[in-house]
Order: sequence, then structure tokens, then C-alpha cells
Amino acid sequence: MICKSIISVDVEDYYHVEAFAGVIDRATWPDFASRVERNTQRILDLFDDHKVKGTFFILGWVAERCPSLVREITSRGHEPACHSYWHRLIYKLTPDEFRDDTRRAKDMIEQAGGEPIYGYRAPSFSITNRSAWALDILAELGFTYDSSVFPVKHDVYGVPGAPRCPFRVETPFGPIVEFPMATFRFNSSGPNMPVAGGGYLRMLPYWYTKTGVQRAWREGLPVVSYIHPWEIDPDQPRLEAPFKSRLRHYSNLKKTEGRLRQLLTLDQFSNFRDSGLLTSAPAFSFKETISK
Repeated sequence: MICKSIISVDVEDYYHVEAFAGVIDRATWPDFASRVERNTQRILDLFDDHKVKGTFFILGWVAERCPSLVREITSRGHEPACHSYWHRLIYKLTPDEFRDDTRRAKDMIEQAGGEPIYGYRAPSFSITNRSAWALDILAELGFTYDSSVFPVKHDVYGVPGAPRCPFRVETPFGPIVEFPMATFRFNSSGPNMPVAGGGYLRMLPYWYTKTGVQRAWREGLPVVSYIHPWEIDPDQPRLEAPFKSRLRHYSNLKKTEGRLRQLLTLDQFSNFRDSGLLTSAPAFSFKETISK
């Protein structure tokens, strides 16, 4: 059975996000009070309430320090996957830096969870036309799918010309399936509109999310959605940062959990591993998709 709805969690703490990268030195991460375990536990319980098995893209830094959390994710039947080690934008790394970061994260997550991982999501969806080379490295390291391409225009990420449905990319190390984040269109000639959860679920009214996913389904597109544990934590510490960063990070934190529950009532959501989409994705030319 092919699943049309996938739910995923980017397991990172509130001080790991790109919005604060300019004001928080990674060397100081251990100085912050961690909230990722309690918030991820809340999402695990929420998924149990809705009988959902999701994919958890785990930061390697978190897996190394919270191995019991990774074991809890896998023991509840969810799919573990990789969200990098240091949460750095890929297009700001060299290929060697990216390879080292990804290999380290993969090792940490697999050691903690006791099972191999096959999926990757870049921090801030940073596989773009500037970092399309990253797919070759992911295949080299044994990943079989990626979910980092967002077919929209954005100031941090986005490949507007990429396909909006899962597609297979051939690399020198074998194929890798790309799962773009969910988009919809208000009309056939209109721009791609993001509707994949995260900040879009949190900051925009729920009618937008419901309308968007239903339109995507009518187009025959699977909806790949996501959430961060810190997004259901309105009591998290407030950090000093530029206004734009604070606006993006803190808006509507009190509403996210309720909206996530509403989203999960619209369909039976699954994970990438069990979706049936890994073997059915059509092939697309690398140059005609990511590299546009």
C-alpha cells in the first residue's frame, strides 16, 4: 500500500536552530539547559495517541549525548534517520566537511539506536543548487533516501524548479530517492506554496494547512510534513537574537501542538520506511531537477 502522508520530526533543541546560529557559538551548546528529551517524549506520546509511526531525523550531537532518547524512538517502532551532526548549512561546507559531519552523525545515531539508518534531512533544507553534490556523498555513505529539497523560493533554502513528488536520482554510488517537502498551488499556473508543517503549521492559520494538504492530495502528491520538538514548547528560554530570528522561532508556540493534532486527523500518516514510496519513485535527470 502506498501512503500519501508522511510525518517526520527534526530532533534538535531550541538553541541548535539556524535562526540563532549567528548569536550562539556551537562550543557553548553544553552550557544551555537541554529540553530536547522532554519535548521529544511529548511528541512520542502524541504519536501514540494517533497511532502514528513517524521518521525522526536526529541530530548526531543529540544522539551522542542522549542515546537513551534514540533507543526510546526505535523501541516505540519509529524510524531513526540523520539530521547532520552540527546542524550547519550544507552549502556553507566543503564536500569533505559534509562527508565527515554526516559520517560522524550516522555512526552516533546507529550506535545509540542499535540499527542502521537510511534517511537524511539537511539542516534548514540546505540541499539546493549550490549543494546538489551532497546527494552523491549521501549515496556513498549508504543512505537510500533524502528529504532536504523544498520546491519553493525562500531566503535560506529552496529549489523552485525541483519536482514536487518523490523522484530517484542516479549517483556514481547508486540511486538515492529524494522526498521533496509538501507544496500546493492555488491554481495550475501559480507558484508552489509551502505547507509542510514546522513554521508554516505554526505561524500560518490552520485553514491554510488544511486547504494546502487537501489540494496536494487532489494533485496526487504525497504530503511530507515535519515538526521540531522545540515547537511544542512555549516555555522554552527566550534567547537574544535579531527580531526576524525571534519572530520566526517564537511565534505561536502555544498553538503548535493543537495544530499538529489536527493535522494528524486528516489522514493516516506514516514514515518514509513504511510508506511504499521508496521503490515507486520515478527517475529524473539530476541536471533537470536539483541543479536548475
